[in-house]
Amino acid sequence: MAAPSSRLPRRYRLVPVSAPPANGVAATGVAIEAAARVDARTKRLLTRVQPGEIAVIDHLDLDRLAAEGLIKARVAAVVNASRSISGRYPNMGPLLLVAANIPLIDDVGHDVMTAVEEGQALTVTGAEVHCEGRVIAKGARHTLESLEAQIEEAKLAVGAELERFAENTLEYLRREHHLLTDSPALPKLGVDLTDRHVLVVVRGGLGWEEDLAALRAYIREIKPVMIGVDGGADALVDAGYRPDVIIGDFDSVRDSTLRTKGAQLVVHAYPGGDAPGAARLEALGLPFTVFEAAGTSEDIAMLLAYEKRAELIVAVGTHASMVEFLDKGRSGMASTFLVRLKVGPILVDAKGVNRLYQSRVRKSDLAFLVGAAFLAMLVMAIVAQPIHVYIRGLWLYLTDTWRAIFG
Repeated sequence: MAAPSSRLPRRYRLVPVSAPPANGVAATGVAIEAAARVDARTKRLLTRVQPGEIAVIDHLDLDRLAAEGLIKARVAAVVNASRSISGRYPNMGPLLLVAANIPLIDDVGHDVMTAVEEGQALTVTGAEVHCEGRVIAKGARHTLESLEAQIEEAKLAVGAELERFAENTLEYLRREHHLLTDSPALPKLGVDLTDRHVLVVVRGGLGWEEDLAALRAYIREIKPVMIGVDGGADALVDAGYRPDVIIGDFDSVRDSTLRTKGAQLVVHAYPGGDAPGAARLEALGLPFTVFEAAGTSEDIAMLLAYEKRAELIVAVGTHASMVEFLDKGRSGMASTFLVRLKVGPILVDAKGVNRLYQSRVRKSDLAFLVGAAFLAMLVMAIVAQPIHVYIRGLWLYLTDTWRAIFG
């Protein structure tokens, strides 16, 4: 069992995530001693890493979503066996980590994944990783300046990656064109999607939190069917909603969310029947339905809504750019392209709605409204005959009273 990090000496004070680094770069002269959490899959590590612990990962081209998860987990440091930014494309994950004042020791070698045991005490000093008094790994200690320079270089080289990405997409299009014409074997759902709005939430893409928050009035009025794609189900629960359907391979969603009352679990099975999420649900003793289809989990969530005759699909946090797909480790986007073509007439991107329709009530608008109302009341007083009679009678009464008192 891993030793609790609170029992381990740690000569490093975590800076709040919202606070910028004191000197603009990551501190390099402070020794950090804490328990280690080790996993080649950053998604799995995020489910168990505790604040103040050292995350040991093997993540080539650390993506933004993984970096945000590490920041929210308030890890003391990140040790990456691979290069956090390879230069293929400008991924922003490493920059986010260092900007949050979390030391990043990069490209230490894959041997660290077997040299460190879960819960073992590590000490990070500069670019070195120590265990039981000896150096077990050494890499590059990144700063904001070094990462910014690498990102600029990656921007210059992104043309070649874009060409490879396009070629892979075209190749997949030739193999997966059936997505446009075939009707997949659909799972039976406990909720009817016919002629209803469906909200598909994916925890990805820039600004998905703001987009989901901007839809609060829409959700309250329309009451759409809510589909959470893996971690998107957590996002719905955290926002105070109850997902009707949770779909995906279930590698990045909390156990508590999977047990949400009334939520139907649909495991994404790839062509051939491989359903990686089924084992986890079986271990938890939760019932589930299998949906076998090509593409990503967010693709089949939209496909499911379309084939179930939804009136409108509102997508939150879905992936659309090359950088977002490369962050997910995909070399092409054929299935997403084909699914978007198929469901396009009823698909609405929440990001566009959020940017186009932002409710803003200005003080000048309120003043104008009050002034207009007062003016309308004044006009009514001037033209309304009953008010004329009342005012004239009041005037005569006051005049007679004055004369009776003062003669």
